Amino acid sequence: MSKVLEKHRIQVITAIDGKEVLQMMEAGVMPDLILMDMMMPEMDGYETIARIKKGSPWKSIPVIAVTAKAMAGDREKCIEVGASDYISKPVDTDQLLSLMRIWLYDSK
Repeated sequence: MSKVLEKHRIQVITAIDGKEVLQMMEAGVMPDLILMDMMMPEMDGYETIARIKKGSPWKSIPVIAVTAKAMAGDREKCIEVGASDYISKPVDTDQLLSLMRIWLYDSK
């Protein structure tokens, strides 16, 4: 996904797991949008989104949940913890770019 996004002149910052995401943000990284893999080691996407959205200075940053499972109820569970939107793998590039445009436009 990074290579596709970078072809569209989007700066991509990656993290291995939720703990690294939070550490980066605490160190001052302030992304315009977060693509959150829900199945990360250490701290999964659900817990990470909940921590980002829980009264933090980052709670207004749009988060798009990305999951490989795509089971019934996954979208609702992601939205419930604070995700702005949801997309399943394999990711349709056009759909992802469209979602990103919507959320980046709405957050400005």
